[in-house]
Amino acid sequence: MVDITDKDAIRREAVAQGQIRLKVATISAIKGGRVSKGNALEVAKVAGIMAVKRTPEVIPACHPIPITSIGLDFELGTDFVAAKCTVTSVSKTGVEMEALTGVCVALLTVWDMVKEMEKDDSGQYPTAAIENVRVIRKVKGS
Repeated sequence: MVDITDKDAIRREAVAQGQIRLKVATISAIKGGRVSKGNALEVAKVAGIMAVKRTPEVIPACHPIPITSIGLDFELGTDFVAAKCTVTSVSKTGVEMEALTGVCVALLTVWDMVKEMEKDDSGQYPTAAIENVRVIRKVKGS
C-alpha cells in the first residue's frame, strides 16, 4: 500500500461508468419486469453499493476509507444497460477504485440476473459484453 500517513483528509469524489450490451429482448424484459430472478436493476444497485463498501477486501492495495456517499444510477438503451457510480469520502486517498468496483459489480449482477435470456442454444453468450468501464470524473478537495 502507498503510505498516506502524512496526507490530509479532504473531500474526495469519483464517478465511474460502464455498460453491458444485451439482446434487445432482454432489455425489453428488464423494462417490463419480466426477469425471473427479480428486478435486475434494483438487485444490481444493492450489489454495487455493497461492492463499493467492500473494495479494500477484494483489491489488496486499496486503503479502507470512510465512504460518505454512494450513488448508483442506470440508463436503459435499446441494447444496453449503462451504470454510473458516484462515490464520495472525506479521507486521505481517492475513491476511484471504489467507484469502478461499484460499476463493475452492478454490471456483473445485471448479467447474472438476465443470463438465462442471453444464452444461445449452446449455452454461450454471443451478445452480452461489459464495455467501456472507466473513471469519468475525479474531484479532490471542495
